[in-house]
Amino acid sequence: MMHMRRSPEEIAANRARYEEHQKKGLEFAPKVLPGPSPLPALSIDASTIVHQETIPGGWYWSTKLLRGEAIRIDQAEGNSTVALVAWNAADTSERINLVDTAKVQWTTALGKGRVIFSDMGRVMFSMIEDSSGAHDCLMGGSTAASNADKYPGEKTRNTRDNFVLVAGKLGLDRRDIPGILNLFAPVRLAEAGGFGWQKKLSNSGDYVELRAEMDMLVGFSNCPHPLDPDPAYQPKPIVVTRYKAAVPAVDDLCRTATAEAVRGFENNALMRA
Repeated sequence: MMHMRRSPEEIAANRARYEEHQKKGLEFAPKVLPGPSPLPALSIDASTIVHQETIPGGWYWSTKLLRGEAIRIDQAEGNSTVALVAWNAADTSERINLVDTAKVQWTTALGKGRVIFSDMGRVMFSMIEDSSGAHDCLMGGSTAASNADKYPGEKTRNTRDNFVLVAGKLGLDRRDIPGILNLFAPVRLAEAGGFGWQKKLSNSGDYVELRAEMDMLVGFSNCPHPLDPDPAYQPKPIVVTRYKAAVPAVDDLCRTATAEAVRGFENNALMRA
């Protein structure tokens, strides 16, 4: 297969178009997004709760989430990373895409006011509350091999195998498992290069609330992140509360924060038309 070599002029022109697009996207965004949500979290109105599930350390769970519902993921008993994947319930070939989520919002820093995209350019989740701001959308989760290296001789569970089980129970295959979002994982680029674990960014008892913008199948795995410095395998229980969210206002921050989010919600509307 032959590849055409681009001229310096073409490369410069492409770069200029990219920078202009980036500039417009950043100019549209609010100058300052909200700070972290308060700790402790406000209680959820009991009349709106659909289901509540405690995921023990090392285990997994999945649920169907309807558009207009939300989930609160709560570190009930201390620091613990939770991996999340999601599929469009009506067409599971559409799934969460963290690369696009970071790319179109010009940041890997996900927090209150941001949205999470599918690989079809539609919005799957709005991040309506978040006390942490320390989430990882790049590294991926643990595997049997990474756990064997990190916890030699111990019997452990891992995120990859958990999601294989989740996919199977949903009638899907391992090839259907998308890239994962690690919640409560304070991963940042280290000064020397590569990824580093910034423990100071984590708070025991952090929580995040995600509003569903389409009907979805959502899977969770409660296993330590590969970079978690704790030498012991001791993931804490996580509580997931599914509830009926308030109807978003016309000026809802997640729906208006960036030009890309606006277009994503326009794509959602087209899907329902």
